[in-house]
Amino acid sequence: MVETMKILGICGSLRSASFSRAVLDATLDMLPDGTERSIADIGALPHFNADLATHEGVDAFKAEIAACDGIIIVTPEYNYSVPGVLKNALDWASRPGYNSVLKDKPVLIVSVSAGLFGGVRAQAHLKNVLGAVLADIYICPELAVTLAASKIEDGRLTDLATQEIILAALNGFMRHVARANAS
Repeated sequence: MVETMKILGICGSLRSASFSRAVLDATLDMLPDGTERSIADIGALPHFNADLATHEGVDAFKAEIAACDGIIIVTPEYNYSVPGVLKNALDWASRPGYNSVLKDKPVLIVSVSAGLFGGVRAQAHLKNVLGAVLADIYICPELAVTLAASKIEDGRLTDLATQEIILAALNGFMRHVARANAS
């Protein structure tokens, strides 16, 4: 019997109508039928503070990560890096060091920008952060949605070429998640 695969989406932008949220929604919609999908609310997390031994929101976020089979992170680029809210969430999830819920967790990264570079600098920083916490970063050609304003209409990713690129990577990621969770 095949278990239902659980994929957790994390959006690096808190704005409900952001380009990143539109791309995350489209990506989750492309998941195979029967895949359980959810989106983490990283905006509800407090600022990272190691003095807080436990926090209800942090505990719930870490439990979401622990319970999923793979993570899809879609992020914009803010000042050549990832948004602070995303880094904050990853800092919370990274504890305890070298043995966190992110360790060995398959992660697919997509970046989004209104500019020509599509957030690749944020993506590079995100890979560094995820590598430091021993996440299993799915290696594929960079998924960078460039010129997002021309590819998203009414909160929906409408560009067919971008959809095809994401779908191809997503298919590979799902095979990777299945292998990672079988071992």
